[in-house]
Amino acid sequence: MTGMPSTLPHVRHLACVVCGAHHAPDAVDYVCPDHGDDGILDVVYDHERLARRLSPATLAEDRDPSMWRYRALLPIAADAATPPLRVGGTPLYATPRLAREAGVRDLWVKDEGVQPTGSLKDRASALAVVKAAERGAQVVTTASTGNAAAALAGVAASVGQPTVIFVPATAPQAKVAQLLAYGATVLLVDGTYDQAFELSTRVAEREGWYVRNTGFNPYMSEGKKTVAYEVAEQLGWRAPDVVVVPVGDGCIIGGVHKGFRDLVALGWLDRVPRLLGIQAAGSDYLAQAWERGEDVRSKPPIVVSTVADSIAAGLPRDRVKAMRAVRETGGAFVRVDDDAILAAIPALARGCGVFAEPAAAAAYAGLRAAVAADLVAPDERVVVLSTGTGLKDVPSAMRAVADAGSHPHHLPSDLGGASAALEALGLVRP
Repeated sequence: MTGMPSTLPHVRHLACVVCGAHHAPDAVDYVCPDHGDDGILDVVYDHERLARRLSPATLAEDRDPSMWRYRALLPIAADAATPPLRVGGTPLYATPRLAREAGVRDLWVKDEGVQPTGSLKDRASALAVVKAAERGAQVVTTASTGNAAAALAGVAASVGQPTVIFVPATAPQAKVAQLLAYGATVLLVDGTYDQAFELSTRVAEREGWYVRNTGFNPYMSEGKKTVAYEVAEQLGWRAPDVVVVPVGDGCIIGGVHKGFRDLVALGWLDRVPRLLGIQAAGSDYLAQAWERGEDVRSKPPIVVSTVADSIAAGLPRDRVKAMRAVRETGGAFVRVDDDAILAAIPALARGCGVFAEPAAAAAYAGLRAAVAADLVAPDERVVVLSTGTGLKDVPSAMRAVADAGSHPHHLPSDLGGASAALEALGLVRP
């Protein structure tokens, strides 16, 4: 399997993030041939050509609420069939109470938990399914701690595309249940995410399967960048000052950066927001490299341990793009411990009604830490990406609310006993 068969006149080339070499889209499958798996590619567009036929005004005429309203800015053919599930079009909530609690002027929360499979990863998986169809792939595969796998399995199921999923055996049961419900072939790997990643890539290479893995497949950033398009459009094409992104493999923050860069190149925004990457203290590869000035291309893997499984990565696969996103925007990486992450679950839910899994709640915890460290000023306008629903990891949510002092109250089944209990709780008058 080599390259893409479709003609994409708006795509100039694929550029290696290591050496800068240019490759025609139909000349390579996934990575720069001169650098192996480390040679991650970036899709480079002809923005001048695109700007001549697109504008915010023409986009406003499109009634499609999904991510495919931006299809002209994606590396797919104009006539490409897209999956029927509605991916994208997620709400951006103004959250004045959270803004006051966090200590910023304006705060919005982008709720990706309402995606079809419950996470932002649906955006990348939707694009992966389209690209797999272009290649005529019989099987699509990925390695994941759960969300990317569920996203691929769900979107693929909507078009009848077989999938094989490599998942660490430690993945939350709720995420494994999603995979099985969608009909994916699930392989529980007795090892880490990084080991599952390597295994999936090598098997796919041997069998000719299409690989959805982030930090390997260059088109996954392209799917994820659509969240930046939506934020900009929902804010009336005004860039926020700061966007806060939870970071594991680094593909989401790299995609967010790419999306805002596209909009600046098109002349639709005047600047790219400052990007803050939030990492769990037990999975802080990029935060370490940021603080120490280390080269992420040579920094070895670290051992990880965190409740936020969706951002657990000992060797972030999209680390070059992630570091570039933070450095080029004048941002920073911020680490938060598991206690702060768990505390952010009820704080976010009670502050704006968004129920987030630990990895998603890490973004709000990170904002609080960034404000305390003077990385975000009180007069700034901030967007927090809540990347996945709390239903992905109910045990962690139960632990979080228990830590916050919340618990259910038991009532007798008879009216008299129930009334007495309700009076004791101060819920009814004596």
